[in-house]
Amino acid sequence: MAYTEKELHLLLHQLLDLGEMLLYAGAEVNRVEDTLTRMGAAYGARKMNVFVITSSIVVTMSFASELEVTQTRRIVGAGATDFAKIEALNDLSRRCCQDPLPVEVLAQELERIGQPVRGWVWRYIGSVLAAGGFAVFFGGNGWDALVAIFFAVVICFLQRSLGEICLNTVIFNLLCSLVVGFGICGVVRIFPALHLDKIIIGDIMLLIPGIAMTNAIRDILVGDTISGLMRLIESLLWAGALACGFMAAIWLIGG
Repeated sequence: MAYTEKELHLLLHQLLDLGEMLLYAGAEVNRVEDTLTRMGAAYGARKMNVFVITSSIVVTMSFASELEVTQTRRIVGAGATDFAKIEALNDLSRRCCQDPLPVEVLAQELERIGQPVRGWVWRYIGSVLAAGGFAVFFGGNGWDALVAIFFAVVICFLQRSLGEICLNTVIFNLLCSLVVGFGICGVVRIFPALHLDKIIIGDIMLLIPGIAMTNAIRDILVGDTISGLMRLIESLLWAGALACGFMAAIWLIGG
């Protein structure tokens, strides 16, 4: 395939967009590297040098004409795990590897996949089921589950409203756990028959970065040590902020 230098820079820009979207959706580092390498080869690159960590993507494409293009993308913040988006991006990459799409079409496909999905109703339903289910699973009764369900709705509301303002996940987890902890402790003070620990367990499960921590361990085991350690430290900070918020609420109000 023959591309002009401008077209190659545009192509590489789209590949970086795809890699960034994969990272924000919660994909593993080696998946991002493998996807970009395969797509670059499908578009005619003789050699692909791809380096990905959770905060940066560096890609160099080398072509038979001895032309090389390099771009770097800084990844800021962390996105929520979105398996539907990962599946859509994987499907797009497979289609490109079988039959490379024109660069303009690839850009349109990425823009379509990147559109925000208005699925908050399902998120509320999932959070309600998870919080109530975990509260009962860990020994709570029906009333504990109902209180956990109520505060699961509060958590979803905070994620929807405060999450757009507070982009730092550590600060958001601290504030969210503090607000929810105050609420749960206050309800338990009014109704002493409720079980504080079971309600907190049910609701904290909605905020614990379990998938991020699992991906961090996986990255370390497959050799992506830098990315794994960065993701692991980030996950531990998130979890620590949650613990501090709930502990502060318990110490200040009691239960």
